[in-house]
Amino acid sequence: MKPSAIRTILFIILAGILGYFVGTNRITAAWQNYHPQITITSKEPPANLSNIDMTQFWVVMEKLETDYYDQSVVKPQEMVNGAIEGMVSSLNDPFSMYLPPTANTAFQQQISGQFAGIGAELGMQNGAVIVIAPLDGSPAEKAGIKAGDTILKVDKHIVSGVDLNVIVSEVKGPKGTPVTLTVLHKGAASPSVITIVRDTINVPSVFSWTKQVKDIDGINQTPLLKQHATDKVAYIRLSEFGEQSDTEWSKIVDTISSQMTKDKSLKGVVLDLRNNPGGLLTDAVYIGSEFINSGVIVQQDDGKGNITKLSVNRAGKLTTIPLVVIINGGSASASEIVSGALRDHKRAKLVGEQSFGKGTVQEALDMGNGAGLHVTIAKWLTPDGTWVHQKGLTPDVVVHLDPKNPSRDTQLEKGIETLLQ
Repeated sequence: MKPSAIRTILFIILAGILGYFVGTNRITAAWQNYHPQITITSKEPPANLSNIDMTQFWVVMEKLETDYYDQSVVKPQEMVNGAIEGMVSSLNDPFSMYLPPTANTAFQQQISGQFAGIGAELGMQNGAVIVIAPLDGSPAEKAGIKAGDTILKVDKHIVSGVDLNVIVSEVKGPKGTPVTLTVLHKGAASPSVITIVRDTINVPSVFSWTKQVKDIDGINQTPLLKQHATDKVAYIRLSEFGEQSDTEWSKIVDTISSQMTKDKSLKGVVLDLRNNPGGLLTDAVYIGSEFINSGVIVQQDDGKGNITKLSVNRAGKLTTIPLVVIINGGSASASEIVSGALRDHKRAKLVGEQSFGKGTVQEALDMGNGAGLHVTIAKWLTPDGTWVHQKGLTPDVVVHLDPKNPSRDTQLEKGIETLLQ
């Protein structure tokens, strides 16, 4: 793939793009500034498809247009859109989809930078609607929605077998209005009914602090941590790879880099990618380049024998400081790219839980007349050639949160211990 086209590839598309930012409106700079378009030069079928018999298609369409009892609902263009959607869905790939004009407009609004909804990313997994991750500080998170939860109902409507776009439209709504979700928490025996009031959400994608170990909240001061009580740790939480992430990231890294040169008690960085659903490929390479001096960040395999290697593309400021990465089941796509690259380059150990396992690459195309097409064009591999799809990354140190003590962050605690060992 040509480098000029790389920014068209979206990693935030985990399972049916429209489901990910539930009730949100976000559009990345890449989508605003680049709309690759398929140009239709002929109404004749391509040569390699000329032997396909379309007779039944036309017979059915004509029958509906002629004999369906309620002609007010017979809308030929919508019928064609539905046929195209069905054609794409026959791939059984939840990441490839055709978006008719209305849905495509909704998608562009959803990623425009304005959050209005419950603030959770939804996806399809094994036919079920699951929560990929609640956004930090969102109404969903505050209401107790967690990564890995299964959505059974939206208000009184059962979602099994329902298109993800329809589910999203039911969850969306004006600020201040309630939506009731029937949720099966991961590991729970019975579902819970949770009512969430929709709100406008504006959460920075990067958050950081630098603290002495003894002053870090939410962890137990284990014997090892007590030995390092006055040592300092820098913590960076990256919740998504979004439009403003690079700018926010650079400001925080500048501060940490300055601290490194002045304060020898700063022992390392904890990079928290938990519940990070992904973002643009270019942003994954940008973040990975912060910690790696040189070499491959990610490989793309187009399935036709062509492998493109995307390498470190800038001089990072944190290439020597000790590093630990925390991941969980909500860490997907671009966050898995960064995590996999850092481990393959032996720059960091991974701590936490198995990641989501989204190892394919989508390209967004403008079909004209307001419609859009999202196509899986490749799979991505870690530098060592690992494909994480439907498997995820297994942490070097597996540690789960304690459901009986939600105030204690055992994963952060173990991450800091790993960093200081």
